[in-house]
Amino acid sequence: MSATDRPVLWTAADATAATYGRAVGDWQATGVSIDSRSLEPGDLFIPLVGPNHDGHAFIEDALTRGAAAVMAHRPMPLTHAETPMLAVADTTEALNRLASYARLRAKARVVAITGSVGKTGTKEALALALAAQGKTHATAGNLNNHWGVPLSLARLPPDAAFGVFELGMNHAGEIDPLSRQVKPDVAIITTVEAVHLENFSSVAAIADAKAEIFAGMSAKGVAVLNRDNPYFASLVAHGRTQGLSRIWSFGEHPEADARLLEASLHDTCSAVAASVRGETIQYSLPVPGRHWVMNSLAVLLATKALAADITAAAQAFSRLDVMQGRGKRSRLRLGNRGTFTLIDESYNANPVSMIAAIEVLGRSEVRDGGRRIAVLGDMLELGPMAEEMHARLAEPLLGAAIDKVFACGPLMAALSAALPADRRGGYAADSNGLAALIKPVIRPGDVLMVKGSLGSRMARVVDVLRKLGPDGNEAPVCAVNG
Repeated sequence: MSATDRPVLWTAADATAATYGRAVGDWQATGVSIDSRSLEPGDLFIPLVGPNHDGHAFIEDALTRGAAAVMAHRPMPLTHAETPMLAVADTTEALNRLASYARLRAKARVVAITGSVGKTGTKEALALALAAQGKTHATAGNLNNHWGVPLSLARLPPDAAFGVFELGMNHAGEIDPLSRQVKPDVAIITTVEAVHLENFSSVAAIADAKAEIFAGMSAKGVAVLNRDNPYFASLVAHGRTQGLSRIWSFGEHPEADARLLEASLHDTCSAVAASVRGETIQYSLPVPGRHWVMNSLAVLLATKALAADITAAAQAFSRLDVMQGRGKRSRLRLGNRGTFTLIDESYNANPVSMIAAIEVLGRSEVRDGGRRIAVLGDMLELGPMAEEMHARLAEPLLGAAIDKVFACGPLMAALSAALPADRRGGYAADSNGLAALIKPVIRPGDVLMVKGSLGSRMARVVDVLRKLGPDGNEAPVCAVNG
């Protein structure tokens, strides 16, 4: 959609009122950007100042790329004296004010999502489910921090029917101000697990931090919680303390409001039967893994909390697709020898998501005598138990009958040592070395799953493999009943 096709999001007058700034020119912006590299023509460019950069240095680039106006707290060059702009005291504070104003003027019913794992996938599934029923705005990618959340809010169209926002954190106290900005009508906590333990004294402390999502909610809000999680009671207590009277749950527990009745798990999809607050529903998910099944229950329950149609939401799941780095499957060629399948899980990793990815790999169908191969990088921010948590992955890998494990990074050395010799494919110090190690040993029919924390740079392995070239045939369609 071009700038001329997109509706006006901010006028100079509205942005001035929101930020207490001073406008130059009577401009209109159809979007908001904080990165000149991804700016679209018609955007309002907001240069933020961080510890290692000053976005004001990219104003020229933003204008060249078609910015409708520039927000700035530094003097503009004389050559841009007539450039449409908004002068403010501080661009970061002004972005936050823009976000708060956008939330106040919005008519949308708003959902906020957090959790140790599954935030982005749940956000994408819920946005897809709601978009079938009304104009829906959602966080792009994983813009879930102190810059990404206000940016996502500033992009919220006034006429949107639904808003879906992802809230992330690495430390206690980070979600609270984000929730107060978003003011969610519904809040989802996907799960609480041993993630970011480097920054927390215990998993219970992580649960306390996730419960900060309730801070911006009114007493009329609905909390959607994982009934099967050990910290469910703790989260309920936090919600009650915040004044929430409607706390709904999902899971296999017989008292869950969205209860899993049956799940048929396949290598590329799942068939699900569930009861959502007394309404039985059957649907298919075109993505594999029990974790997707459980998060789909959270999506349907949030849909119910918004008084939207859960049948239409479940039907929309058929268009669900996974993002690069989060389970995307590709069939790649090995010259004229045949093809293999790549499962790209390279975006991030923790013990829970790693086990889920291993289970999916274990159910994956190999062809022509191929093997199931796990290509793993370090899981970071796990604290003093990190080496032990890596070594423990040997059990799920063996349980899923993974044929070979290739690993890299100092922490993954503990896993390599814990594996039987016949399962060790190879080890390298880093992802560059691992990519060179894995490429020559791939066989036709193999299924490779690549996963590790973002800091492990496992995307380098994926990039090397993708250069082998895509197969010209379509991937097989997963057909399930129900």
